[in-house]
Amino acid sequence: MSVKIRLRSMGQKKAPFYRIIVADSRAPRDGKFIAEIGTYDPSTDPSTFKIDEEAAKTWIANGAQPTEAVSKILKIAGVIEK
Repeated sequence: MSVKIRLRSMGQKKAPFYRIIVADSRAPRDGKFIAEIGTYDPSTDPSTFKIDEEAAKTWIANGAQPTEAVSKILKIAGVIEK
């Protein structure tokens, strides 16, 4: 089973926010997930995010692959090195 760390879309039309989740790569974007490790809100200025750093590091150490967008957020948060 391939595990990804990715964004799950939440919120209303024209006002989205996202949850950072750990999910099976075959699961749909807003479908079943394994764990929630943070949130990301691009509508605020500047964009805000909250990440459980310990959980993120644990999942990455266990082989979970972050998507491109999530890897940028994790680099800004200092969870992974640049």
